[in-house]
Amino acid sequence: MIRLLFAALLGALSLTACAQAPQAPGADAKAAPAAANAGGGAVDAKVREAIKRLNPQISIEYIGVAPLPGFREVIAGGQLVYISDDGRYLVQGAVVDLQGGNRELMKGSPAMARYRSELIKSVPHADRIVFSPPNAKYTVSVFTDIECGYCRKLHSEIAEINRQGIAVEYLAFPRMGLGSQDHKDMISVWCSSDRKKALTEAKSGRPVQSRDCTNPVTMEYNIGQRVGVDGTPAIFAADGTQLGGYLPPAALRKALDDLAAEQTKAGGAP
Repeated sequence: MIRLLFAALLGALSLTACAQAPQAPGADAKAAPAAANAGGGAVDAKVREAIKRLNPQISIEYIGVAPLPGFREVIAGGQLVYISDDGRYLVQGAVVDLQGGNRELMKGSPAMARYRSELIKSVPHADRIVFSPPNAKYTVSVFTDIECGYCRKLHSEIAEINRQGIAVEYLAFPRMGLGSQDHKDMISVWCSSDRKKALTEAKSGRPVQSRDCTNPVTMEYNIGQRVGVDGTPAIFAADGTQLGGYLPPAALRKALDDLAAEQTKAGGAP
């Protein structure tokens, strides 16, 4: 699905570069080696120059070979695009391989999955609200909001999700934005002495008792934006693959089983 039109892409990249860099001062230092190791030749230089012409403030996290001949794959400002080798054309959205099983090339980008995975892993386990069964087979990270209907529906099925062998690690994503009442309520949840109980009660529509403390809500929201979250819930597998928004427990287990089978077939770790 195309998330952004060309003009909107530039605005989103600009906002990402300007608004999020201060919250993650280590991001550029970590991203630079990834881009440098992606080739670094004359083609990469043309691609880098083309991106910088669009927005000189853009953080370029990755440049590598694209599955589309004549293009380089670029992650810039948290967005995945293809740039032609001569720096002339930019492609974003659905690129379908008609001879490869109608596969959407950008949707399955290993580079984008790795980028998401590393960002999500940067959130300490102690800053997540975790619902896990004993000996979970899979773990998913879920960017959640306490107000959205599908977030509440997913949480109402958390026991069944756990019975499917899936641990759910919640990260905060107040969809109404920073400074909103939603944001303040999620801070209150994360500042509760019993976060799991507070989250469950909030998602049940009960009033949220106001609390404040040093909390990770803004940091998690910013990371959610950087991995491309544009709605909640947003479910990510351990490898950074976005499995979708709301999924029923059995469908979520099947998606994880299918992903593990694909990784095994490709020789990767599930």
